Amino acid sequence: MFRGLSAFPLTPTDDQGIDDTAYATLVARLAAAGVDSIGALGSTGGYAYLTREQRADAVKIAIEAADGVPVMAGIGALRTSHVLALAEDAQKAGASAVLLAPMTYQPLTEDEVFGLYEDVTRELSVPLCVYDNPGTTHVHFTDELHGRIARLPNVGSIKIPGVPDDPAAAKARVDALRALVPESVTIGVSGDWMAAVGLNAGCDAWYSVIGGTFPQTALALTRAAQSGAAGRATELSDELEPLWVLFRRHGSLRVMSAAASQLGLTGEPNLPRPLRGLDESARQEVVAVLHALGLTA
Repeated sequence: MFRGLSAFPLTPTDDQGIDDTAYATLVARLAAAGVDSIGALGSTGGYAYLTREQRADAVKIAIEAADGVPVMAGIGALRTSHVLALAEDAQKAGASAVLLAPMTYQPLTEDEVFGLYEDVTRELSVPLCVYDNPGTTHVHFTDELHGRIARLPNVGSIKIPGVPDDPAAAKARVDALRALVPESVTIGVSGDWMAAVGLNAGCDAWYSVIGGTFPQTALALTRAAQSGAAGRATELSDELEPLWVLFRRHGSLRVMSAAASQLGLTGEPNLPRPLRGLDESARQEVVAVLHALGLTA
């Protein structure tokens, strides 16, 4: 299941909890659009701000609304025992895979990161995607660490944070990592503005923020790259540069929060405190870009 477009929706949340109806609507839109998988409770889904009970409910809602499309559930937490409990909840709910980022307060050593994945994969009955996201976790994976982890049982994919802008350098980056992991383990790119370069360089999947709200747009880029139309994939990404600018300026989560609200898919607020949505000036930037790109319909 770790191939093609994996779309990561928001989990609309306020001080009263998750908006179950809005969340189900977001997930159902992705399934109807034909995404290859759905990433529930990734960073875009705000997993770190939710209780175990809320996360278990969110996984159940996502699986029901996905209508057969595979759902990968985020299980990251500070303590290994909590990760294992979340993994159990996700598996009981019927998740097709789990996504694990090494969350930390105290800095983790490489052996501690490896030990986390060793402990968790030993207990799994579904495949796991390694979530390499140094921007939020402050854990920096080496390729050698990825290679060690990728040889553990049940590891199915590695979600890398991005690739170099230069196509040749991007291919060298992907090839270097691929040489260290088993053939059964796929490599997926994140950092949406790097998706086209990553897919064209040989990444198997795009773990996509924009795909969680604008699945057709993300699918067009993904399918172009998958069909070998590298130039077309690059063109489609270049057309989205105004949105990528906003992602880099404000953070993709807050931009997608504003976009989902603008489209009437969620209410306000839709982020858990202490997170706050964009101010009015930045929100108007988002609205203007959505209109310019034809993403308001």
